[in-house]
Amino acid sequence: MSSASETKAEDISSTSYGFFDENILIYIPINLLLIVIFFGLIYKTYRKFTKGPTEIAPVELPKLRKDMTVAELRQYDGTQPDGRVLVAVNGWIFDVTRGKRFYGPGGPYAAFGGKDASRGLATFSVTSSDKGYDDLSDLNSIEMESVKEWEAQFREKYELVGRLLKPGEEPTNYSDEELEETDNSISNPDKKNE
Repeated sequence: MSSASETKAEDISSTSYGFFDENILIYIPINLLLIVIFFGLIYKTYRKFTKGPTEIAPVELPKLRKDMTVAELRQYDGTQPDGRVLVAVNGWIFDVTRGKRFYGPGGPYAAFGGKDASRGLATFSVTSSDKGYDDLSDLNSIEMESVKEWEAQFREKYELVGRLLKPGEEPTNYSDEELEETDNSISNPDKKNE
């Protein structure tokens, strides 16, 4: 026969195991969650100290300031060693190297790199003219308004390089003072010639 104390001990031990079994079902998911969080933090810390820079800082190119012919502009399509990309819009040339992922090789607007993008922007076509100077005289008023809006956007976002020269037109020699004046005051490429 068993004594009362042995029976009581059996009851307590069975009760405690029953209590433990119920709580273990609650604690296992919480422990798993804590373990996942713990290892996640360890992984993030590890990546922080072992990861190199995510993006190499772009090399600051010297400011380019000159007027160009269509043939000279073609050299700046992003494939040259310095990677500079220039785009002409409405008779003005802009340095769009900052937007190289768009206008450089492989970008969605790569057809505009090193070219006059005016006609393509006016007609909402991602193609550019491979012919010589395009005077845009056959564009209608809505298309010309679109070109002027694009020019304004490029002026706000990118550095002005110079004018796209018409055949036989002479380039302007820019000085530092003239550079600031031209950037701020000229909005029409033909105004310089008047």
